[in-house]
Amino acid sequence: MRYPQGGGLTAERQQFREGLRLQAAERFARGEASSVIAKDLRVSVRSVQ
Repeated sequence: MRYPQGGGLTAERQQFREGLRLQAAERFARGEASSVIAKDLRVSVRSVQ
């Protein structure tokens, strides 16, 4: 099943998820471990990789 543009999320929720992605990207670029980032952001390790 495919989701509509935005994955069915509200604009507010899309903004929140984008913020998490940016935080993860910054921390990943600094060399932090994926498992630590995932735990802090409360997402799966796979989401951070």
